[in-house]
Amino acid sequence: MILLRHELGEVLRERRQEQGRTLRDVAGAGAVSLGYLSEVERGVKEASSELLGAICEALDIPMSVVLDDVSRRVARVESLSAPVSLPVGGRTAVVSASAA
Repeated sequence: MILLRHELGEVLRERRQEQGRTLRDVAGAGAVSLGYLSEVERGVKEASSELLGAICEALDIPMSVVLDDVSRRVARVESLSAPVSLPVGGRTAVVSASAA
């Protein structure tokens, strides 16, 4: 199962690290608790839209860009677990990639 909070956390962490910034720096710039930002990045906590907006503003990245990145990650994971038709004993069976 895809957990949106994990994908969002990964995107936020990657964006922050690309900028060479620390959790402390982004938390301060966004007026977000350092511990809470850490939990969001690790996918432990769900980010409200207000919190996500503050983090995106602190990173100087539009929320739409972050959400687009998340959407692409989710689509990639979904494509990896899509059912596939395989020939099995003279017939075709449909299996998911996770079951294969």
